[in-house]
Amino acid sequence: MTRPAAIESLELTLGHPAAVEALERTLLDGLDVERCPQRSAVPVPAGELLLMPAATGAFAGVKIAGVAPANPAAGLPRITGSYLLLDGPTLQPLALLDGAALTALRTPAVTALALRALAGPDAAHLVVFGAGPQAFGHVAALRAVLPLERVTVVARRPGPAAELVRYATESGLAAAVGGADAVARADLVVCCTTARTPLFDGRLVPDGAVVAAVGSHEPDAREVDERLVGRADLFVEARAVARREAGDLLMAGAAEESLVNLSELVTGRAVVRHDRPRFFKSVGMAWQDLAVAAAQYSESRSSGSGSSHSLSAT
Repeated sequence: MTRPAAIESLELTLGHPAAVEALERTLLDGLDVERCPQRSAVPVPAGELLLMPAATGAFAGVKIAGVAPANPAAGLPRITGSYLLLDGPTLQPLALLDGAALTALRTPAVTALALRALAGPDAAHLVVFGAGPQAFGHVAALRAVLPLERVTVVARRPGPAAELVRYATESGLAAAVGGADAVARADLVVCCTTARTPLFDGRLVPDGAVVAAVGSHEPDAREVDERLVGRADLFVEARAVARREAGDLLMAGAAEESLVNLSELVTGRAVVRHDRPRFFKSVGMAWQDLAVAAAQYSESRSSGSGSSHSLSAT
């Protein structure tokens, strides 16, 4: 009888620059984002369960994530879950990672990868909507790839907004709480909220600015309005995913043929204009989790810093 393989419980220690590099390398290696497996979503009493599988030649993996809207009121994270990393050729389990931590790292890394290509060279003022974990992650990730100088936080709750301002200030940025009209003076706008209706008037966004929306993956929820979508060049992770899940675009009636995917942007096949807003809509894809989890596993192997305990595969 073959002995079960040991599965490492792997701590996520990669920084944002390494996560961005892992995502970029995956796209430059030729991943076809339009043919990646789609996410399965199952409604449950507490919210929603998501199943997100992906595979490349070297690795495969699956994330099981829970979205529990009531959790924050109880002091618990809204996103929960685990990630199982497998060996690509044999599908033997290799490592188990915290799914929420993986999501918190890869989502801002995806935005940073896109906005690095879309932003102007002097993009210095970031307006961020929201003050949860994704807002913190986006400030850190964008500061790592762009010449940020100033952050304006727009959030419903004063306490978390003040905490994010303090975090940004301690990171060396000028930061303050502001209102939705701050987008009129922004170089970058990032929406990291659970909003289901637009957060600001899209007519206020300057022609040279870039807007990213990452807060939803539902066809009937949006953070930006049709005014912005109608005047912006539109970028998505994949057209196939956007037509199913990108409410910001679907509710604005955006034509699929007007969308540029992330692979086209990263590989230089897309034209980026700076005489109109650029809008990047992210809903999250399984290949992103796999790219970052595989990079973490490879880093741990090379440094010998894997976890000291393991689980038995069945």
